[in-house]
Amino acid sequence: MVIHCVTPVLPHATLRRMSQTTEPTTTVKVRVQPRASRNQIVGFMGDTLRVRVTAPPEDGKANQAVIVLLAGSLDVAKSRVQIIRGHGSRDKLISVDGLSLDEIQRRLQNLRS
Repeated sequence: MVIHCVTPVLPHATLRRMSQTTEPTTTVKVRVQPRASRNQIVGFMGDTLRVRVTAPPEDGKANQAVIVLLAGSLDVAKSRVQIIRGHGSRDKLISVDGLSLDEIQRRLQNLRS
């Protein structure tokens, strides 16, 4: 006698929907200036956030510095900030989990005040 275990197959979209949280995920365009004299968030110019980091653009050091700087400035965990596109470019698309664009802008504005 052979017993087969049948596991229902759910579409990929269903699995993703089940695991999503209700918190917003925001993508932000970021322009990075590596090898700057200091780590600094310059601010928004149009729809792009300008950031300066002291790390060189080699072996992902500048990318890691951007993640650490943004996470610290926005008061979120580093795991909530990810580079989606532009790992080898100055122009990046970064996602921030748990914050809306308005909240990101508010928190960055409070840093400059």
